[in-house]
Amino acid sequence: MKFFVDTADTAEIADLAATGLLDGVTTNPTLIARAGKDFIEVTREICGLVDGPVSAEVVALDHAGMMREAEILRKIADNVCIKVPLTIDGLKTCKALTSEGTKVNVTLCFSANQALLAAKAGATFISPFVGRHDDNGFDGMELISDIRLIYDNYAFETQILVASIRHGVHVLDSAKIGADVITAPPAVIKGLFKHVLTDKGIEGFLADWAKSGQKIG
Repeated sequence: MKFFVDTADTAEIADLAATGLLDGVTTNPTLIARAGKDFIEVTREICGLVDGPVSAEVVALDHAGMMREAEILRKIADNVCIKVPLTIDGLKTCKALTSEGTKVNVTLCFSANQALLAAKAGATFISPFVGRHDDNGFDGMELISDIRLIYDNYAFETQILVASIRHGVHVLDSAKIGADVITAPPAVIKGLFKHVLTDKGIEGFLADWAKSGQKIG
């Protein structure tokens, strides 16, 4: 399973990229606004930090507007992936861009039927929002299971990119279901490293090493 980080904080991206774990980055207008930097410049900087796809989202709602913005965004770097909403105009844009060889991430997916439409439109990635789905009384992981089943039934190449991840259990369940990618905030990814027994083990090893009076080098 691929790991994307969901942020526009370049310091956090650089820190995680150094671990070798990152396969890409997702951003959105809200994350870019929080970064407090120019949209184009911060996207270019992020693209230089990772080799994999960097999702940059259009803000126009009509097909023609989306295409104009996509033309600007995909010139930023070769690894820019255009992010469009799951609307009729968004899928028109998805079809046009993927036909030209541009990667497209279709976002704000909340049903398996929507995911089916995105796959038929040639989406590179579909982004179902599990956390927001849970918040509204639905089962986010059931949505991922349904999409996985449908995509496997028809051998769709669209990758399931699980978004709106809130905690490590979402990551674990996504991996068990067979999602292709997860995107999560830096804090959630860093939380995957943590376990009380790991901490206790390190503490014990260090205590025993100190008693030995030895040094390395």
